[in-house]
Amino acid sequence: MTFLARILRKKSPESEYELGHHPHGGYYSLHDDGDDGFIASTTRSSKPSYDDWDARLDRLDTHFKREDERRKTRWWQPSHWRERRKRWWAVRIIAAVLLLFIALIGWLAFTAPLNKSLEPIAPPQITLLAANGTPIARNGAITDEPVVIDELPPHVVEAFLSIEDRRFYSHWGVDPRGLGRAVWARVSGGPMQGGSTITQQLAKFTFLTPDQTLSRKAREMLIAFWLESWLTKDEILARYLSNAYFGDNVYGIRAASLHFFYRKPENLTRSQAAMLAGLVQAPSRFNPVKHYERAERRMKMVVNAMVAAGYITEAEAAGIRSPALDVRLKSDLPTGTYFADWALPQARERSEGGYARQTLTTTLDARLQTLARRVTSGAKLGGAQVALVAMRPNGEVVAMVGGKDYRASPFNRATQAQRQSGSTIKTFVYLAALRDGWSPQSTIANTEITEGSYRPRNANGRYSEEITLRDALAQSSNVATVRLFNAIGSEKVIATARDFGIGDDLPKGDPSIALGSTSMSLIELTSAYAGLAGNAFPIEATGFAREERSWWDELWDGPDSLSESTHEDMEDMLRHAINGGTGRAAMLAGPNYGKTGTSQNNRDALFVGYAEGLVVGVWIGNDDNSPLDGITGGGLPARIWRDFMRQAVVSKPDPARTTEQQDDPGGPIEPLDVPELEDIPIGDDSRLRIRDGEVILSTEIEGVPLEIVLGEEGVEIDAEEIERALEQASER
Repeated sequence: MTFLARILRKKSPESEYELGHHPHGGYYSLHDDGDDGFIASTTRSSKPSYDDWDARLDRLDTHFKREDERRKTRWWQPSHWRERRKRWWAVRIIAAVLLLFIALIGWLAFTAPLNKSLEPIAPPQITLLAANGTPIARNGAITDEPVVIDELPPHVVEAFLSIEDRRFYSHWGVDPRGLGRAVWARVSGGPMQGGSTITQQLAKFTFLTPDQTLSRKAREMLIAFWLESWLTKDEILARYLSNAYFGDNVYGIRAASLHFFYRKPENLTRSQAAMLAGLVQAPSRFNPVKHYERAERRMKMVVNAMVAAGYITEAEAAGIRSPALDVRLKSDLPTGTYFADWALPQARERSEGGYARQTLTTTLDARLQTLARRVTSGAKLGGAQVALVAMRPNGEVVAMVGGKDYRASPFNRATQAQRQSGSTIKTFVYLAALRDGWSPQSTIANTEITEGSYRPRNANGRYSEEITLRDALAQSSNVATVRLFNAIGSEKVIATARDFGIGDDLPKGDPSIALGSTSMSLIELTSAYAGLAGNAFPIEATGFAREERSWWDELWDGPDSLSESTHEDMEDMLRHAINGGTGRAAMLAGPNYGKTGTSQNNRDALFVGYAEGLVVGVWIGNDDNSPLDGITGGGLPARIWRDFMRQAVVSKPDPARTTEQQDDPGGPIEPLDVPELEDIPIGDDSRLRIRDGEVILSTEIEGVPLEIVLGEEGVEIDAEEIERALEQASER
């Protein structure tokens, strides 16, 4: 009733009669029964306008009707927003602007934190050293500590302000005059002018990308206002000067002053400051080392700008002479190598941050790296590529070769290439069997697989009724390995592989993974063998020395390990794979353990093994994944591994096979009394061994390993191996 009264008490446009003057309190009955005699007593001139009342009531009905209809509509329908009152719209528009402002402040707090402008815009320079202190690579920008404005000579600050932003101390981050001049120059076709202030430039190279878009320019202005609100002018200018790019991979005025003039910025002369100020607009074009005349002309423009800004007089400007350069900091180190490219991200994580250049010592052994390069470059690879990784059992990498020539192809085939592992993965199938209760002397069928959809064949075409696990791994029997995989179950094989750090893509129930159908990097595979070498897994390769862990850390969060018996059995099988199996070309004078690998269709050839505390993986393949020409894991990769290991490790007698030295043996010397008589090198590719009363000569013909056995029954020679060697020799 109050709302209705408020409407009815308005003055009617058709009558001077005002409802508030009525003796009844300003209200009229909607239905006149004539009893009060009010109408009769009123004059015609003061008679209320019933038509006006009806119009007002109609408007009231219409209002409630529209409100009722609006409640039935949804917010996304245009009819929901029609005929809103101006006050309603104004309140909500103001609220929306406030919410947008709060959201903008929150966005800037997260995406443009103020402390980010204190960080270098390019990663500072890091020099990597080999373990003996020899520099091997230098990468990153040349930076130095930030400057303080109060400590700089006035002419240094004036040179930058006069050419970059004369109104810096008077605007609020965005200069309308500068923007107007830039727009007019673009419209009129005159010389291009920069409209960005120093604050905007700081916002651009600290927080934004260099994309020339309107949205990026808008964000640049917003961040400029943000910086002006929270930082003083001197703080903004100091951060700008400490981050600006001056060319020659140099960032910041301190680094630029030392680089071009070999002096601190606090000691710069007017001419030197003017030349540095002129570089910021186009550092490459005005680089004084390469284009001194351009830099000199640009310096004179800065000097004239200083005169126009009132910082110096024309007489003082006339006395400024071009400065002489004093560039002393030169580097003849490469910016990258296969090892350096891989180790640099780790170095960044270890760096202390800030602007200072740092020098970090890696685990790379300069002697072993030279040796690795020599043995790989001397191998007869043809058009194939080669990779080698050498590490300690704890994962510290001491040598790395990622290809034949880094300058021709910096792609690192040791760490970046994902290739099939071939039979090298079989080691973990047999290890899973040992963990499941099998022994090296357990037997399994070695006959051809004639049932099922997956029917692999042995590479040498040889089969037998059964074979021990020890011999199956040594001979790299495919059929025996697949049967073993099915017998113990894919879950246990996958679990073992993942325990040693491999197996990101091992499909459950797929027997082909037992033969190395899945892809991985050479460094990943070598790290898995490192876990075997040290009996501590998983191992993650690193280019920097690992920190020693306390006994509590080892106890609480230490690596896993195999039981002593399982580890000994696995090493016995891996040693047999070299001394009596497909890895004979890799034999050393001392204990050595490893496995050959050749992927499907000879696309990859590998040998991975360890000896004397050094784990080494070798891979050979074509970048286009095409088949190799006559190269298998037991051939060239095994020989590269052997050649590297011969010189890399110092051979030591096997304590388990060495008898105590005596002055008088007391009788004739038997073969087993002589240390390491079982493995006597008699040439680059030949070995003489004594085993079970037999003398075995191991050699190679055109890369095909041969064995000549001298026993009680005379001389035994494998005719099939000789035929295969002769066939390959005739083809070549």
